[in-house]
Amino acid sequence: MIPIASRVPDPAVRRLTATLYGYAFLSDLVLLYPLYVVFFADTGLSVGQIASLFVIWSAAGILFEVPSGAWADVVSRRLLLCLAPLVAAAGFALWVLVPSYPAFAVGFLLWGAGGALVSGALEALVWTELDRLGAVGRYARVLGRARTAGVLGVVLSGVLAGPVLAAGGYPAVGAASVLACLLATIVATRFPEHRAPVAAPVPVAESAMAARSVGVAPLRPDEPDTVPSANPDDDVDLGWWDTLRAGVAQVRTSPPVRAAVLLVAVVAADWGALDEYTPLLALDTGVGAQAVPLLLLVLWAGVTVGGLLAPAGERLGSRGYAALLGLVGVALAGGALLRHPAGFVLLAVAFGAAQLATVLADARLQARITGTSRATVTSLAGMATDVLIIVTYAGYGLLATAAGNAVAFALTAGAYLVVALVLLTRRRRRTAVPTSVVAAVTSGPD
Repeated sequence: MIPIASRVPDPAVRRLTATLYGYAFLSDLVLLYPLYVVFFADTGLSVGQIASLFVIWSAAGILFEVPSGAWADVVSRRLLLCLAPLVAAAGFALWVLVPSYPAFAVGFLLWGAGGALVSGALEALVWTELDRLGAVGRYARVLGRARTAGVLGVVLSGVLAGPVLAAGGYPAVGAASVLACLLATIVATRFPEHRAPVAAPVPVAESAMAARSVGVAPLRPDEPDTVPSANPDDDVDLGWWDTLRAGVAQVRTSPPVRAAVLLVAVVAADWGALDEYTPLLALDTGVGAQAVPLLLLVLWAGVTVGGLLAPAGERLGSRGYAALLGLVGVALAGGALLRHPAGFVLLAVAFGAAQLATVLADARLQARITGTSRATVTSLAGMATDVLIIVTYAGYGLLATAAGNAVAFALTAGAYLVVALVLLTRRRRRTAVPTSVVAAVTSGPD
């Protein structure tokens, strides 16, 4: 057992967060990000073919997501974080060396596998290390800042992509992307990792605050006021298959965990899919290919602000969170239907709000997971997200073929309005139940 220190050693927390922020920044400092859809179009691919590549990408995530999460719970999470950028780098190199639909498809398979290695392992490592240091209450803000560091990497890639493309074409853009991935692997070797379980529960001031910070699904009266960091099985070293089964069982049998998994998937999937079509939306406004990265910078500025607002977002109640999702849906639709570069300001607001909503949903999920299968459960949320993303890709492709990108974008964004309405309806039902129960008990038989 690892004893919990009464005071948090600030250097240890700083090392963890600095490594996390550097890793997130370099992992997203990929100059192909703002250009790969344009690259595919320049190669001669249609919108339908590009949509099919996105489906392949998400399918790869589904295929590797949960197995890699269980792997992260059994072996080293840090090892997986080191391998992930290398796998993605191989895909990027293939794209620029053999630009063709088959090469793009294989590249997306590799990229999907790399993303699956990170998903679950990263969140589990950060939560576990903060838990060990007695700083688990910082998880939401740390994750928000990590997402912001990744956005800054995307922003810098947007700034550099145009000049590098003009100077050396797509091969130079690809080489720079591979270099960033190699640097991310080097940084990942500095992640601390302590896999021994913590015996004591997380203090109420830390874990309960994290669990209650998002008012979307408030704790029911029958739920405990603390979220334990370990369960009786934490002392047992499970194999890969048993770890996988334990993670699936936790999602299946624990309503709070299952609800948190579904919330993460629904909130993250829609804007995660629409993000891939923003370059095409930019081209539809009449700008040239080299101006596309500049418009995308506006979006990522909004995402940056959204990640930094995580501490303030923790104070949102159920209605506030539903309003946040409503803002996402309205701003996404409005920005797309303007069909003008100025519409990207509205899109930036929407993406920032979506980033904040995603961070808060993930924090609630981590606060509800118990046992040794943390990465596995988180990966199950990632798999559910990928399934919904595939559905979104397929629907968007059909809508865009029939009505164009702007209309497809706006209609797809309507999913957030539906989710917001569902959350408000569920809240009203929860508040109504205690009143009806009390009335039934106190009235007695006639």
